[in-house]
Amino acid sequence: MRVEHLELEGVLLFVPTPSHDDRGLFTRTFDAAIAAEHGLDHTAFVQDSQSRSRLGTIRGMHGRSGRGEAKLVRAAHGAVLDLLVDARPGSPTFGSHVTVRLDDVSFAHLYVPPGILHGYQALTEHADVCYRIDREHDPAEDLAVRYDDPDLALPWPLPVTAISERDRSAGSWKELRSILSA
Repeated sequence: MRVEHLELEGVLLFVPTPSHDDRGLFTRTFDAAIAAEHGLDHTAFVQDSQSRSRLGTIRGMHGRSGRGEAKLVRAAHGAVLDLLVDARPGSPTFGSHVTVRLDDVSFAHLYVPPGILHGYQALTEHADVCYRIDREHDPAEDLAVRYDDPDLALPWPLPVTAISERDRSAGSWKELRSILSA
């Protein structure tokens, strides 16, 4: 398994090496020892979730206040463009974003550290995304920024076909920055 350090500090991409034969394929999608070599405690994850989205659907941009939330994200079926925004005040990449394609071909896992806003857009007819999260969900700590905030200018590749009312009515990046700096 190869581990890539992405442009935002602490964001990691775990890329397994599938073995193909006449039956299909086999791949290890997670390895605790490799995660530990990169500072991740796999026992810290307490909740698994899965979502299914239609082509063009956007989910995000979400984060957590307080201690934040770390997660491992992968596409179990189909493909998504995963998008991360650094919302950690004091970070040298604060306000910067990075995109990663997650799909059921590469089987890559994306590690999202606390303080990063997360969202994605489905690139295939159906996309199943699995999350392993290090904290139980507390709606009182939810943070969100509009997916189309002009200050962030996030590069969504497809027209939006579906988005929740919560995501459509999320606040601006400017509003979140003022909350984070308070």
